[in-house]
Amino acid sequence: MARKPAEDPLVRALDRAEKVLARLEALLPAPPPEVDWTARAFRWRKRGARGFLQAVRHPQAIRLDDLVAIDDQKRAIDGNTRQFVGGLPANNVLLTGSRGTGKSSLVKSMLVKYAAKGLRLIEVDKSELVDLPDIVDQIDGRQERFIVFCDDLSFDANEPGYKTLKVMLDGSLAAPSVNVLIYATSNRRHLLPEYFSENLETRHVGEEVHPGESVEEKISLSERFGLWISFYPFSQDDYLAAVEQWLRFYDVPLARGKGAVEALHHEAVQFALQRGSRSGRVAWQFARAHAGARALKIARGR
Repeated sequence: MARKPAEDPLVRALDRAEKVLARLEALLPAPPPEVDWTARAFRWRKRGARGFLQAVRHPQAIRLDDLVAIDDQKRAIDGNTRQFVGGLPANNVLLTGSRGTGKSSLVKSMLVKYAAKGLRLIEVDKSELVDLPDIVDQIDGRQERFIVFCDDLSFDANEPGYKTLKVMLDGSLAAPSVNVLIYATSNRRHLLPEYFSENLETRHVGEEVHPGESVEEKISLSERFGLWISFYPFSQDDYLAAVEQWLRFYDVPLARGKGAVEALHHEAVQFALQRGSRSGRVAWQFARAHAGARALKIARGR
């Protein structure tokens, strides 16, 4: 019986290497998809250590006219965005103030108004702000105008995204990209928590008051936004005006007659009292509930 020839050691080594590589490939994350530049809105997503722009197929369509009781704020952001889309100098924007008063909705309305003129929106979570340089690199040189949108932004001390955002706003050696602005919303005017103890650092020089280093550090971030837009709590009249606007948005005929109007307003006010808040967001939530209940009632009556 003939002896089986010994297998070449090099062949065995190559075979083992191929098996190891096959196992490693199974563990590696899939490469990020190609960017769909036909989209009008994007989210920054991570796959392993690599980030990519994920197209948002159906961005929320909020028109500027849908937002009430914030006319001054609408004029300010609309003017800045119009300059940006037109290739003119424009500022990064910080929208701060009371919750539910239309800060993020106002940013989204800019996409509806100016998407046809080349405006694009990129939503970035606070935890991903460290990737801002990578995002800017991906869109560098494109003809579109991109707003990087950070919603409900606030920081604790020493968070990594804090320093990245500061540098990206205007502290880098490189000149700011002409096709990128940052629009951020926050309930905090200076984006960082404020403590009573920081008042003890305040110094008096003659008749002047100089804040301490902790306060100066916090102000140094927010003041890098060239445009501050403040939002305030809604009055009851503002809230009811927002309710009627959102009912029109959902194609709900407004009540006619004094008694019907008073009944609708009473229902809307009770809804706000249960939520403990009177704002544009609560008005939108009431309108959704009212429109849905009305449609269900009509369907049952058929």
